[in-house]
Amino acid sequence: MLRLGTRGSALARAQAELVRRALEGRHPGLGVELVIIRTSGDRAERGPLPPTGLKGLFVKEIEEALIAGTADAGIHSMKDLPARLAPGLVIGAVPARAPAHDVLIGSGDGGLGGLRSGARIGTGSVRRRAQLLARRRDLEVTPLRGNVDTRLRRWREGDFDALVLAAAGLARLGIVEPAARPLSTEEFIPPVGQGALALECRADDVRTRELLAAIEDPAAATAVAAERAFLVALGGDCNTPLAAHATVAGAEITLRGMVTDLDGRRWLEDGRSAPAAEAEALGATLAEQLLAAGAREILDTASRTWRLGR
Repeated sequence: MLRLGTRGSALARAQAELVRRALEGRHPGLGVELVIIRTSGDRAERGPLPPTGLKGLFVKEIEEALIAGTADAGIHSMKDLPARLAPGLVIGAVPARAPAHDVLIGSGDGGLGGLRSGARIGTGSVRRRAQLLARRRDLEVTPLRGNVDTRLRRWREGDFDALVLAAAGLARLGIVEPAARPLSTEEFIPPVGQGALALECRADDVRTRELLAAIEDPAAATAVAAERAFLVALGGDCNTPLAAHATVAGAEITLRGMVTDLDGRRWLEDGRSAPAAEAEALGATLAEQLLAAGAREILDTASRTWRLGR
Protein backbone atom coordinates (compact mmCIF):
# COMPACT_ATOMS: atom_id res chain seq x y z
CA MET A 1 0.00 0.00 0.00
CA LEU A 2 1.12 3.53 -0.76
CA ARG A 3 -0.76 6.49 0.73
CA LEU A 4 -0.89 9.42 -1.68
CA GLY A 5 -1.79 12.78 -0.15
CA THR A 6 -3.80 15.13 -2.34
CA ARG A 7 -6.06 18.15 -2.16
CA GLY A 8 -9.76 17.48 -2.56
CA SER A 9 -10.57 19.76 -5.52
CA ALA A 10 -11.87 18.21 -8.73
CA LEU A 11 -8.60 18.98 -10.53
CA ALA A 12 -6.44 17.66 -7.69
CA ARG A 13 -8.45 14.41 -7.56
CA ALA A 14 -8.22 14.00 -11.34
CA GLN A 15 -4.45 14.42 -11.18
CA ALA A 16 -4.18 12.01 -8.27
CA GLU A 17 -6.19 9.40 -10.18
CA LEU A 18 -3.79 9.70 -13.12
CA VAL A 19 -0.86 9.07 -10.78
CA ARG A 20 -2.63 6.21 -8.99
CA ARG A 21 -3.31 4.42 -12.27
CA ALA A 22 0.27 4.95 -13.41
CA LEU A 23 1.72 3.60 -10.16
CA GLU A 24 -0.58 0.59 -10.03
CA GLY A 25 0.17 -0.11 -13.69
CA ARG A 26 3.93 -0.11 -13.11
CA HIS A 27 3.71 -2.04 -9.83
CA PRO A 28 1.17 -4.90 -10.17
CA GLY A 29 -0.32 -5.70 -6.79
CA LEU A 30 0.40 -2.28 -5.34
CA GLY A 31 -2.61 -0.53 -3.81
CA VAL A 32 -2.60 3.26 -3.82
CA GLU A 33 -4.88 4.97 -1.29
CA LEU A 34 -5.78 8.62 -1.84
CA VAL A 35 -5.55 10.63 1.38
CA ILE A 36 -7.62 13.80 0.95
CA ILE A 37 -6.05 16.77 2.74
CA ARG A 38 -7.63 20.21 3.04
CA THR A 39 -4.96 22.88 2.70
CA SER A 40 -4.65 26.49 3.81
CA GLY A 41 -4.85 27.48 0.15
CA ASP A 42 -8.26 25.82 -0.22
CA ARG A 43 -9.59 27.90 2.68
CA ALA A 44 -7.90 31.10 1.44
CA GLU A 45 -9.49 30.79 -2.01
CA ARG A 46 -12.80 31.76 -0.42
CA GLY A 47 -11.53 34.41 1.98
CA PRO A 48 -9.18 37.42 2.08
CA LEU A 49 -5.93 36.86 0.22
CA PRO A 50 -3.02 36.30 2.66
CA PRO A 51 -0.23 38.91 2.59
CA THR A 52 2.13 36.38 1.03
CA GLY A 53 -0.32 35.23 -1.64
CA LEU A 54 -1.32 31.60 -2.15
CA LYS A 55 2.04 30.10 -3.16
CA GLY A 56 2.94 27.29 -0.78
CA LEU A 57 -0.45 27.29 0.94
CA PHE A 58 -1.68 24.51 -1.35
CA VAL A 59 1.34 22.48 -0.22
CA LYS A 60 1.83 23.13 3.51
CA GLU A 61 -0.58 20.58 5.02
CA ILE A 62 0.41 17.87 2.55
CA GLU A 63 4.05 18.34 3.53
CA GLU A 64 3.05 18.17 7.19
CA ALA A 65 1.32 14.84 6.52
CA LEU A 66 4.48 13.51 4.88
CA ILE A 67 6.64 14.57 7.79
CA ALA A 68 4.15 13.11 10.29
CA GLY A 69 4.01 9.83 8.38
CA THR A 70 0.27 9.92 7.70
CA ALA A 71 1.00 9.98 3.95
CA ASP A 72 3.85 8.34 2.05
CA ALA A 73 3.83 10.69 -0.95
CA GLY A 74 2.11 13.93 -1.87
CA ILE A 75 0.99 15.15 -5.26
CA HIS A 76 1.12 18.81 -6.22
CA SER A 77 0.76 20.93 -9.32
CA MET A 78 4.42 21.80 -9.84
CA LYS A 79 3.62 25.49 -10.26
CA ASP A 80 2.20 25.53 -6.68
CA LEU A 81 5.45 24.23 -5.18
CA PRO A 82 7.61 26.86 -3.41
CA ALA A 83 11.18 27.32 -4.58
CA ARG A 84 12.45 25.46 -1.52
CA LEU A 85 10.81 22.36 -0.03
CA ALA A 86 10.34 21.66 3.67
CA PRO A 87 13.46 20.12 5.28
CA GLY A 88 13.66 16.36 4.83
CA LEU A 89 11.44 16.28 1.74
CA VAL A 90 12.33 15.81 -1.94
CA ILE A 91 10.61 15.62 -5.30
CA GLY A 92 10.56 11.85 -5.77
CA ALA A 93 9.35 11.92 -9.38
CA VAL A 94 7.98 14.12 -12.14
CA PRO A 95 5.50 12.20 -14.34
CA ALA A 96 4.87 13.03 -17.99
CA ARG A 97 4.02 16.70 -18.42
CA ALA A 98 0.77 18.01 -19.88
CA PRO A 99 0.90 20.99 -22.28
CA ALA A 100 2.41 23.97 -20.46
CA HIS A 101 0.71 26.77 -22.39
CA ASP A 102 -2.17 29.01 -21.34
CA VAL A 103 -5.43 29.46 -23.22
CA LEU A 104 -7.53 32.57 -23.75
CA ILE A 105 -11.24 31.91 -23.38
CA GLY A 106 -13.46 34.52 -24.96
CA SER A 107 -15.77 35.18 -27.87
CA GLY A 108 -14.33 35.65 -31.36
CA ASP A 109 -11.45 34.08 -33.23
CA GLY A 110 -8.88 36.87 -33.05
CA GLY A 111 -7.14 35.87 -29.83
CA LEU A 112 -5.78 38.74 -27.75
CA GLY A 113 -5.85 41.07 -30.73
CA GLY A 114 -9.50 40.35 -31.35
CA LEU A 115 -10.76 41.45 -27.91
CA ARG A 116 -12.70 44.70 -27.84
CA SER A 117 -11.04 47.80 -26.43
CA GLY A 118 -11.39 47.82 -22.64
CA ALA A 119 -12.34 44.15 -22.49
CA ARG A 120 -12.52 42.76 -18.93
CA ILE A 121 -10.24 39.75 -18.44
CA GLY A 122 -10.30 37.63 -15.29
CA THR A 123 -7.14 36.11 -13.83
CA GLY A 124 -5.65 35.61 -10.39
CA SER A 125 -2.07 35.53 -11.71
CA VAL A 126 0.28 38.53 -11.53
CA ARG A 127 2.30 36.93 -14.35
CA ARG A 128 -0.72 36.75 -16.63
CA ARG A 129 -1.75 40.29 -15.71
CA ALA A 130 1.67 41.65 -16.64
CA GLN A 131 1.85 39.78 -19.94
CA LEU A 132 -1.68 40.82 -20.90
CA LEU A 133 -1.02 44.49 -20.19
CA ALA A 134 2.33 44.39 -21.97
CA ARG A 135 0.47 43.41 -25.14
CA ARG A 136 -2.79 45.33 -24.66
CA ARG A 137 -2.63 48.31 -22.32
CA ASP A 138 -6.32 49.02 -22.91
CA LEU A 139 -7.48 45.79 -21.27
CA GLU A 140 -9.11 45.75 -17.83
CA VAL A 141 -7.41 42.87 -16.03
CA THR A 142 -9.48 41.96 -12.97
CA PRO A 143 -8.57 39.56 -10.12
CA LEU A 144 -10.41 36.24 -10.30
CA ARG A 145 -9.93 33.32 -7.93
CA GLY A 146 -11.63 29.96 -7.49
CA ASN A 147 -11.59 26.62 -9.24
CA VAL A 148 -11.87 26.14 -13.00
CA ASP A 149 -15.62 25.53 -12.95
CA THR A 150 -16.22 28.70 -10.93
CA ARG A 151 -14.15 30.81 -13.31
CA LEU A 152 -15.87 29.39 -16.38
CA ARG A 153 -19.30 29.94 -14.83
CA ARG A 154 -18.56 33.59 -14.11
CA TRP A 155 -17.35 34.09 -17.69
CA ARG A 156 -20.47 32.44 -19.10
CA GLU A 157 -22.63 34.65 -16.87
CA GLY A 158 -21.00 37.73 -18.38
CA ASP A 159 -18.88 38.87 -15.42
CA PHE A 160 -15.85 38.83 -17.73
CA ASP A 161 -15.25 39.19 -21.46
CA ALA A 162 -12.45 36.63 -21.34
CA LEU A 163 -10.36 34.40 -19.07
CA VAL A 164 -6.82 33.09 -19.17
CA LEU A 165 -6.45 29.53 -17.84
CA ALA A 166 -3.88 26.75 -17.99
CA ALA A 167 -4.49 24.30 -20.83
CA ALA A 168 -3.35 21.45 -18.58
CA GLY A 169 -6.13 22.02 -16.05
CA LEU A 170 -8.83 21.93 -18.71
CA ALA A 171 -7.36 18.79 -20.26
CA ARG A 172 -7.09 16.90 -16.97
CA LEU A 173 -10.67 17.79 -16.10
CA GLY A 174 -11.87 16.64 -19.52
CA ILE A 175 -13.24 20.11 -20.31
CA VAL A 176 -13.47 20.95 -24.01
CA GLU A 177 -14.27 24.65 -24.32
CA PRO A 178 -14.87 25.72 -27.94
CA ALA A 179 -14.05 29.33 -27.06
CA ALA A 180 -10.53 28.45 -25.86
CA ARG A 181 -7.66 29.74 -27.99
CA PRO A 182 -4.08 28.61 -27.25
CA LEU A 183 -1.48 31.18 -26.25
CA SER A 184 1.86 29.81 -27.42
CA THR A 185 4.69 29.54 -24.92
CA GLU A 186 6.68 31.93 -27.13
CA GLU A 187 3.90 34.54 -26.98
CA PHE A 188 2.91 33.99 -23.36
CA ILE A 189 5.63 32.39 -21.23
CA PRO A 190 4.06 30.06 -18.62
CA PRO A 191 4.97 29.93 -14.93
CA VAL A 192 7.68 27.61 -13.66
CA GLY A 193 6.41 24.04 -13.74
CA GLN A 194 3.02 24.64 -15.38
CA GLY A 195 1.59 21.39 -16.76
CA ALA A 196 3.91 19.25 -14.61
CA LEU A 197 3.13 17.32 -11.43
CA ALA A 198 5.42 16.94 -8.44
CA LEU A 199 5.40 13.73 -6.41
CA GLU A 200 6.92 14.66 -3.08
CA CYS A 201 8.13 12.28 -0.37
CA ARG A 202 10.50 11.97 2.56
CA ALA A 203 14.14 11.93 1.52
CA ASP A 204 14.87 8.89 3.71
CA ASP A 205 11.89 6.82 2.49
CA VAL A 206 13.75 4.50 0.13
CA ARG A 207 10.74 2.30 -0.70
CA THR A 208 8.51 5.21 -1.72
CA ARG A 209 11.26 6.85 -3.75
CA GLU A 210 11.78 3.62 -5.68
CA LEU A 211 8.05 3.25 -6.34
CA LEU A 212 7.72 6.84 -7.56
CA ALA A 213 10.84 6.70 -9.73
CA ALA A 214 9.18 4.10 -11.94
CA ILE A 215 6.76 6.68 -13.35
CA GLU A 216 9.20 9.57 -13.80
CA ASP A 217 9.41 11.13 -17.25
CA PRO A 218 13.09 12.07 -17.81
CA ALA A 219 12.36 14.93 -20.23
CA ALA A 220 9.74 16.47 -17.92
CA ALA A 221 12.03 16.12 -14.90
CA THR A 222 14.91 17.74 -16.78
CA ALA A 223 12.80 20.67 -18.01
CA VAL A 224 11.37 21.28 -14.54
CA ALA A 225 14.84 21.12 -12.97
CA ALA A 226 15.99 23.98 -15.20
CA GLU A 227 12.87 26.06 -14.56
CA ARG A 228 13.03 25.60 -10.78
CA ALA A 229 16.75 26.41 -10.69
CA PHE A 230 15.86 29.67 -12.45
CA LEU A 231 13.18 30.34 -9.80
CA VAL A 232 15.53 29.57 -6.90
CA ALA A 233 18.32 31.77 -8.26
CA LEU A 234 15.93 34.72 -8.68
CA GLY A 235 14.24 34.18 -5.33
CA GLY A 236 10.85 34.71 -6.95
CA ASP A 237 7.46 34.02 -5.43
CA CYS A 238 3.83 34.07 -6.55
CA ASN A 239 3.62 37.83 -6.05
CA THR A 240 6.23 38.60 -8.71
CA PRO A 241 5.66 38.32 -12.48
CA LEU A 242 8.29 35.71 -13.22
CA ALA A 243 8.07 32.95 -15.81
CA ALA A 244 10.24 30.26 -17.40
CA HIS A 245 9.70 27.45 -19.84
CA ALA A 246 12.15 24.74 -20.86
CA THR A 247 12.03 22.25 -23.73
CA VAL A 248 14.18 19.17 -24.16
CA ALA A 249 15.19 17.88 -27.59
CA GLY A 250 17.46 14.88 -27.51
CA ALA A 251 20.50 15.71 -25.40
CA GLU A 252 19.89 19.49 -25.41
CA ILE A 253 17.68 21.69 -23.28
CA THR A 254 16.53 25.22 -24.12
CA LEU A 255 15.22 27.59 -21.45
CA ARG A 256 13.46 30.93 -21.83
CA GLY A 257 12.76 33.13 -18.85
CA MET A 258 11.38 36.55 -18.08
CA VAL A 259 10.70 38.98 -15.25
CA THR A 260 8.53 42.08 -15.46
CA ASP A 261 6.79 44.60 -13.24
CA LEU A 262 3.11 44.24 -12.37
CA ASP A 263 1.94 46.28 -15.36
CA GLY A 264 4.26 44.80 -17.98
CA ARG A 265 6.08 48.09 -18.57
CA ARG A 266 9.56 46.98 -17.47
CA TRP A 267 10.40 43.67 -19.10
CA LEU A 268 13.48 41.45 -19.21
CA GLU A 269 13.52 38.25 -21.25
CA ASP A 270 16.28 35.97 -22.49
CA GLY A 271 17.01 32.37 -23.39
CA ARG A 272 19.87 29.89 -23.46
CA SER A 273 20.58 26.28 -24.41
CA ALA A 274 22.85 23.69 -22.83
CA PRO A 275 23.36 19.94 -22.61
CA ALA A 276 20.36 18.38 -20.86
CA ALA A 277 22.67 17.02 -18.15
CA GLU A 278 23.37 20.62 -17.13
CA ALA A 279 19.72 21.64 -16.67
CA GLU A 280 20.07 23.13 -13.19
CA ALA A 281 23.21 25.03 -14.11
CA LEU A 282 21.37 26.42 -17.15
CA GLY A 283 18.55 27.74 -14.99
CA ALA A 284 20.98 29.43 -12.60
CA THR A 285 23.01 30.93 -15.46
CA LEU A 286 19.94 32.39 -17.16
CA ALA A 287 18.83 33.90 -13.87
CA GLU A 288 22.27 35.46 -13.42
CA GLN A 289 21.97 37.03 -16.88
CA LEU A 290 18.68 38.66 -15.98
CA LEU A 291 19.96 39.75 -12.57
CA ALA A 292 22.92 41.43 -14.26
CA ALA A 293 20.44 43.27 -16.48
CA GLY A 294 18.43 44.62 -13.52
CA ALA A 295 15.98 41.85 -12.62
CA ARG A 296 16.44 42.22 -8.86
CA GLU A 297 15.16 45.79 -8.81
CA ILE A 298 12.16 44.84 -10.97
CA LEU A 299 11.26 41.86 -8.79
CA ASP A 300 11.66 43.74 -5.51
CA THR A 301 9.58 46.67 -6.76
CA ALA A 302 6.87 44.35 -8.06
CA SER A 303 6.69 42.46 -4.78
CA ARG A 304 6.43 45.66 -2.72
CA THR A 305 3.81 47.11 -5.06
CA TRP A 306 1.73 43.94 -4.85
CA ARG A 307 1.76 43.93 -1.05
CA LEU A 308 0.87 47.62 -0.81
CA GLY A 309 -1.92 47.38 -3.36
CA ARG A 310 -3.60 44.09 -2.45
